[in-house]
Amino acid sequence: MTAELVRGQNHPLSHVRLTIRVSAGAPVLAGAMLGDENGTVHGTQWVAHPGAPALPGIEVSRQCATEHRLAVDLDALPEAVHRVDVFLALPTGAGVPPRFGAVAAPHTVVEGLDGTELACYTLTGLDSETAVLALELYRRQGAWKVRAVGQGYAAGLTALLADQGLREAADLAAAVHESAAHGPSRALPTPSTAPAPQDTSARETAARAPQDTSATVPHDASAAARDTSASAPYDTRAPELPHAPAPGTAEPRPSYPARNPYDAQASGTGPRDTGARVDYTHPGRRPHATPPPAAADTDGRPAPPVAGDAVGWSMEERLYNQVWGMFEDLARTIAAYRSAVEFADSRLEKELDQALTDPRGRLGTAGETAREAAHTRRTQLVAQARAVLDRDLAQLTAESEVVEPALPPAYAGWDNPVWHGYRMPTEPPMALRLGDLHLPESVPLRIPMLVRLPLERGLWLDSGSAAASDGFPDSAQLRHLAMEAAVALAARLLAVHPAGDFAVQVIDPAGAGAAAFAPLARTGVLAAPPATGAAGVRQVLEKLTRRVDLVQMAVRGGAPESLPADVDTARQLLIVNDFPHGFDDRAVTRLRYLADEGPDVGVHLLLVADREDAAAYGPLLDPLWRSLMRLTPVPDDHLADPWVGHAWTYEPSLVPAGSQIVHQVLAEVARNLTKHR
Repeated sequence: MTAELVRGQNHPLSHVRLTIRVSAGAPVLAGAMLGDENGTVHGTQWVAHPGAPALPGIEVSRQCATEHRLAVDLDALPEAVHRVDVFLALPTGAGVPPRFGAVAAPHTVVEGLDGTELACYTLTGLDSETAVLALELYRRQGAWKVRAVGQGYAAGLTALLADQGLREAADLAAAVHESAAHGPSRALPTPSTAPAPQDTSARETAARAPQDTSATVPHDASAAARDTSASAPYDTRAPELPHAPAPGTAEPRPSYPARNPYDAQASGTGPRDTGARVDYTHPGRRPHATPPPAAADTDGRPAPPVAGDAVGWSMEERLYNQVWGMFEDLARTIAAYRSAVEFADSRLEKELDQALTDPRGRLGTAGETAREAAHTRRTQLVAQARAVLDRDLAQLTAESEVVEPALPPAYAGWDNPVWHGYRMPTEPPMALRLGDLHLPESVPLRIPMLVRLPLERGLWLDSGSAAASDGFPDSAQLRHLAMEAAVALAARLLAVHPAGDFAVQVIDPAGAGAAAFAPLARTGVLAAPPATGAAGVRQVLEKLTRRVDLVQMAVRGGAPESLPADVDTARQLLIVNDFPHGFDDRAVTRLRYLADEGPDVGVHLLLVADREDAAAYGPLLDPLWRSLMRLTPVPDDHLADPWVGHAWTYEPSLVPAGSQIVHQVLAEVARNLTKHR
């Protein structure tokens, strides 16, 4: 039975040698991109298109047509390829439809070589788009699946390719259109195994973040005519894909990402940056062998989840990538469920309207029978979608139960046993856990919210009414919880860095956070006692501003050894409580300067504040708030994922009530700091 997919839904593939049939209402060009586990396309040689139709494991057509057959052999793909993205684009030139919305919706079918239809997907809801990412074949825990994507791009093929991180997007798009316009008619092959190139694992990967989205409303897929074209073997002269350096080979330190991929603000308090590239490579690490992906059981069921089964050069990196994969999988499966429910509702509404427009259905039992049948069909559709969702949630829950206990301290919750055996590390981590994320349909399942280090943006713990919920109406209680979250975060940052590599300073003008800061102050892990009063605020800001200026000049001049002896080169976290209390105009200007310039030279802000308290400054401070990542001391759905745009509920990583684990960890940090000094 063919699985009719809706946008975001996935389906397991029982064949490895496949044909992907495409039928469209107008001539289109078809292509495919190969990506690693994180979806990164590492260059134009990873793209099969009319000008270069054959890559190991895949071949596409050389020309525009209303019918296409793409040949795929999953076993012949390079080992490092984990994704195959199929895209469609309208050609350029006179007489071409201006957009997909002006023609019948494209229809795709994935089938085995024996003609068995495995899945189909109709790309509904397209309007102004001229290019679309139609399907994605991806490998998860050793098994291949197909996902209906339907991501449209009004800016055309250039925007689609650029969204995959291809710097040559414009040139490649022009070449693709030129090749398709002059390409000869060619019969597409059935797959045959071709020699795989060298392992294409790469040190630099990226998380894809769609930028040009279009909502879709699925409907029943119509059948497409079969194309029984003759077959030809793969072109084994296809260009080789780039390969990774040999194990043990030193590499230059990579640049850090410009943005954190989780940080797509749904609340409007900050700008959404969904096109951020993410570098998963830990600086200074040497590559290690990556374990082979887990295989599926012989009965077709997914293999039991294994902690660290993602790609990476160390267990830490593999766990980071695995958590990212869980985050993406949950986003996609919830999107598929919501689309299915939306489809069921729209179908019910349509059938009820049809029943009402028929005069014969308004009287007697015929109309009531039609309405009951429509409601029954809606219930069945929703039940089927829920069954698929429950299956996917069960798999992700099982994976979470395996992954969570295996996380290192930087990624682990405060209730994780790993903290009880804590020892100060000898090198900094690649990422940090800020809290947990979940969606309404998956409340029991929490996905760790990991951000790359060093931080590229400051943090803002919102202690105001915007963060309040029904359970926390008291503003004083919210401020207290925000301070607890700030202390827990500062303790984690200190604990996961080597002794002397990270320092924490506190500005508390009125001393309102003295009780909350007590664990930091008592253990002696603060670089200095909390600064109070206007004089204390001015002194700390002057010192940090001077540090930023001197380090910037030293870095630009290529002479870091010229820094004065009194400049602390350790990374700094400045916690500011009750901003803007105690800040005059000069202090506010310096704080904004630290927020803008500090992260590049290791100075990071953590504001614990209510934005309404700064209302007297008017729009002057709006750039400051937008430059910070907003967190909340209580659950709040203000973060959006970069794929579908779900509003995710964020929960801070707090210490369990009555636990002394933070005190124990800080005591160990203090002992190591004493030795270091």
